[in-house]
Amino acid sequence: MARRVNYGFEKRQKEMAKKKKQEEKRQRKLEKKEQQAQENAEQTATEENAEPATDVEESTEES
Repeated sequence: MARRVNYGFEKRQKEMAKKKKQEEKRQRKLEKKEQQAQENAEQTATEENAEPATDVEESTEES
């Protein structure tokens, strides 16, 4: 007698692989989003600490 193909097992394996891939993609997107937020926070902190030299120059030219 020939063996029967276990389609249920194959389907389950395929679904598990698909979910694993989706989870990995979700993690990559989350890490990328966190990295961008951190970079934006660093840029904001750098801009706040810098002296606004352009604003001072503009106000002296108007007077």
